[in-house]
Amino acid sequence: MRGYRGAALAPAQQHEPSAEAALPVFPDPTRLDPELSAFLHQASDQLCRWWADSTQRSPLPLLSVLPEVAPASQGLTPAALLEDLQLVMDGAFNPVHPGSMAHLDPPPLTASVAADLICAGLNNNLLAEELSPSLSRLERSLCGWMAQRLGFGHQAGGVAASGGSLSNLMALVVARQQRGLLGVQEALVFCSTDAHVSIAKGLAVMGLPPSSLQPIEVDDQGQLRLDHLAEGLDRARLAGVPVLAVVATAGTTVRGAVDPLASIAHLCRAHGIWLHVDGAIGAVFGLSAKHANLVSDLSVADSLTVNPQKLLGITKTSSLLLLRQPDALASCFATGLPYMEPSWAEAHGGECGLQGTRPAEVLKLWLGLRQLGVDGIEQLLQGAVSRRSRLQSLLSDMPLQLSGGPLHLLAFTPCGLDAAGSERWSSQTRQRLLERQLMLSRPHYRGRHHLKAVLGNPHTREAELQAVAEVVSLSLSQPSHCS
Repeated sequence: MRGYRGAALAPAQQHEPSAEAALPVFPDPTRLDPELSAFLHQASDQLCRWWADSTQRSPLPLLSVLPEVAPASQGLTPAALLEDLQLVMDGAFNPVHPGSMAHLDPPPLTASVAADLICAGLNNNLLAEELSPSLSRLERSLCGWMAQRLGFGHQAGGVAASGGSLSNLMALVVARQQRGLLGVQEALVFCSTDAHVSIAKGLAVMGLPPSSLQPIEVDDQGQLRLDHLAEGLDRARLAGVPVLAVVATAGTTVRGAVDPLASIAHLCRAHGIWLHVDGAIGAVFGLSAKHANLVSDLSVADSLTVNPQKLLGITKTSSLLLLRQPDALASCFATGLPYMEPSWAEAHGGECGLQGTRPAEVLKLWLGLRQLGVDGIEQLLQGAVSRRSRLQSLLSDMPLQLSGGPLHLLAFTPCGLDAAGSERWSSQTRQRLLERQLMLSRPHYRGRHHLKAVLGNPHTREAELQAVAEVVSLSLSQPSHCS
C-alpha cells in the first residue's frame, strides 16, 4: 500500500444531464421541498454507509482520487452530485477505522456531525449579533463555561477560532498589546523546543524576526527546563530586552508532555510577563475532575488554547482561545463595524479576534458536549489514557526508546539506531503496520525518526494494540543495530 505521495489518480468522471428531478439550488422559503429532503437523506445515508464500511478499508486510502474539478456548462443532477461525493469519500482518510492511531483526528461525534449540517444550513455569521443573535450569545456563554470549568473564574471567557494555530496567534497578538510592545522588533517569546510550530508561524505573521523566538531545552520527560527558562529571562532583563510572552505547552505534539505550569507561572509573575498555555492537545483533560491532575494548573495562564476537535470528536474545526480577562480581545481587535447595528453586548464577535466572518462552529461543540455529558467526557479521556498505558506496557520489554507523557500519545524508536537506521526502520515498520490496517505516524523527533501512536480513537481495542506490538516485535527481531 502506498500513501499519498506516490498515489495514482482516479480517472475523472463526466456526468451528462438527465431527466431526473432537479435539485433546488436554494432552499424554498415557502414549503418543504421533497427533492431537497430526499437529497439530504441520500447524502446522509451515503455517509452512514461510509462509516459502516470503515473496517473494510484501510485507515489510509489506497488511492488519492481527483474528481472533475471544473463545473460543467449545466448543473449536475442529484445522483451525479452524490457520485462525485462518493468518489471523494473513497479517497478520504478513514478516522473511524479501529486501526487509525496516527494523528490527533478521532472519529466524529454523531451529534457534532448533525450540528455541522445545521450550522451550514443556518448559514449564520458570527461577525455580528444581528447576523447570529442566539448563536453569538451561545458562543460567549459556552466560552465562559469552558473557562470556568478549567479554573479561570467567573469573569473569564474567550472566542472560537478556526484551529489552534489561529488561537495561538491571537493570544500572542493580545499579549503584545497588553505588554505595550507593538512595533518593538526585539521583543522575545520563550517556549520549549517541543512547542508547536504555530508559535514560530505566529511570530512571523506578526512581523517579528526568527530571533524573537527563544527555544528552551526540555528534560528527559519532555518538559521545559525551568532553570534554563529562568536563565533566559534573567539575561533578557539584564540586557534590557523586552519579553512579549512565555508559551508553555499542555500536551506536546510528539509525546504529549505537559510543562510545569505553576512553576513557569511563578517566573512569569516575577518578571511581569504574559503566560500563554498552548493546551490544544491536553487542556480538555481539565474538563474532568478525575483527569485534571494530568494537566494541573491550567488556570495560572493569562490565555489558553483549547482544541476539543483533537480528542472529544468535535468535528473540525473546533478551537477556543480563553482568557482570564476576555475584554482584552476587544481592546486588541476591535476596529468598529460602522455598517452594522451596535453590539448588544460588549463587542461583536468579529471584533473579538482576527476573523470577521465566522460560521457557527460553536453549535457543533455545544451539541457534542451535550451529547457526551460530563460522564461521557470522562469516559473518552479515561479510554484514551488507558490505551496509551496498555500499549506502553506491551512495548516496555522491547529494546525501544519510549517517549511519552501523562496523556494519550506515545512515540518510540529502537535503541541504538542512528538517524539513517531509524528512518529505515520507521518507514519499513510503518508499511508493515499499514498492511495490517494499522496506521501510526512517523515523526522526526530529537534527530531520529519515531513511530507515534495517538490513542484517542474509541474504536481501537485490545486486538489492535496487540497487533501493533506484534508487528513492532517482529521488526526488532530482524537484523538491526539495536543495542
